[in-house]
Amino acid sequence: MNRSIAIVTASWRGDLERFALLCDTMDRFVTGHTRHLVLVASHDVALFKRFAGPGRVIIDEADLLPGWLRRIADPLSRLRRDVWLSTRTWPMRGWHVQQLRRLAICRMIDEAAILHTDSDVAFVAHYDVASEWRHNALRLYRVPDALVRPGMEEQRHWSALSAKALGLAAETGRHDYINTLVPWSVPAARRMLDRVEQVSATHFVAALGRERTMSECMLYGRFVEDIEQMAGHSPSDEALCRVYWDGPALDAAGIARFAALRQPHQVAIGLQSFVGMPVADIRQALAA
Repeated sequence: MNRSIAIVTASWRGDLERFALLCDTMDRFVTGHTRHLVLVASHDVALFKRFAGPGRVIIDEADLLPGWLRRIADPLSRLRRDVWLSTRTWPMRGWHVQQLRRLAICRMIDEAAILHTDSDVAFVAHYDVASEWRHNALRLYRVPDALVRPGMEEQRHWSALSAKALGLAAETGRHDYINTLVPWSVPAARRMLDRVEQVSATHFVAALGRERTMSECMLYGRFVEDIEQMAGHSPSDEALCRVYWDGPALDAAGIARFAALRQPHQVAIGLQSFVGMPVADIRQALAA
């Protein structure tokens, strides 16, 4: 049985320093993967080329996404950010297109699985990626009944959008599948994209780009659970990454305390980039 796993990161120039930290910690702590695939916009390829090597490949989104999707500098951001335009989708921001890249790569690789890893993740413990296989099943991150709790309105919305894209009768699911470090089966992801295209009668980028928001993790989780009935997967609510989703920026001491509170199964921390913690503080905390 093929159990090869590639690590996949969709990134952009604004996360360059955080991505460098991810690479440093990955090279120190992570084993068991075939290669690290880095998915970036065409105009960011040159910036990321310095990270390329035998085990790390920089991939231009032009090789992933259809040619009718065009990037321009966004005049509403005074040209500091980008917007992706087409006649088939709403205008999309970078975070939306990053998710589409993560989906598209599944149709282009030979590995049996991928591990999605965000740019603002830093590994803090030794981790064998091959451990995501449990006998003949791949671990699926899944928190049962999380969406029935207060404060999960956005996740419920993403779940409903996923149901719509997949043609599911049950609009909103009950479970959460979102984390910054999650494994996917490549064959299952390909079947998921085929399903989206069958339901929408259009390319999956057009189908998912017609919505203002989306969650690729929710889409994959709903497909595996509601359509494939967990075939080839083993559910687990143990998050690999301890994530600081929002709140005040932590200083180096605060980051160190946050990292120290991770559970034994958590091999990484994720400090959301929009919170604004300097990468120098993160490096100082991890060094300590």
